[in-house]
Amino acid sequence: MSLQLGRTQFGDPANTGNVLTREEAETLFQNWVLNPKLRMHMRQVAYLMHCWAAEKEMLDDAGTWRWEMAGLLHDADWDQWPDQHCKKIIEELEQRNIDPEIIHAIASHGHLHFGVVPETRMDKMLYAFDELSGLIHAYSLMRPGGYDGMDLKGVKKRLKEKSFAANVSREDISDACERAGIELDELIQFIIPRQANVFEP
Repeated sequence: MSLQLGRTQFGDPANTGNVLTREEAETLFQNWVLNPKLRMHMRQVAYLMHCWAAEKEMLDDAGTWRWEMAGLLHDADWDQWPDQHCKKIIEELEQRNIDPEIIHAIASHGHLHFGVVPETRMDKMLYAFDELSGLIHAYSLMRPGGYDGMDLKGVKKRLKEKSFAANVSREDISDACERAGIELDELIQFIIPRQANVFEP
């Protein structure tokens, strides 16, 4: 099954700055994503995007929401329409006249699958957080204390164990760090304490 999108341009530049409200995004999220594990993953990535935008990119509330929204909806169609991932959510956001940068970030969060290369800072960080966030959460589930006491050494050990969270692409993690210009250690240490604070309501 090919998930190649067959295009690299998304949305209308005239819609730059347009976003869903938090209520609209949450409604779409609730209606489209029924799997609790996937919901947790998407909320974790959304929060990491929010934190990075605020702390590292120094964006205002509007800017951080754009990043957070991209994270919240990046896998929105995977649960019910896996054969249309990311095509369906992209078309939905285009119909809603959403900012092309947000749509492009979603389209490029797995360029080997979708054929869209991460270009902007938002693109690259969504790509960087996606796989690594999933592996770190999987590691938390096997630890008696969850995230409590988790450290860099433990995460890197699991990364080297290809049988652990085997569906997580180590190649994507390495490629994402390189594209974003971020050391793997820095990214892991950013994720652990922040992701520990995310819970599915």
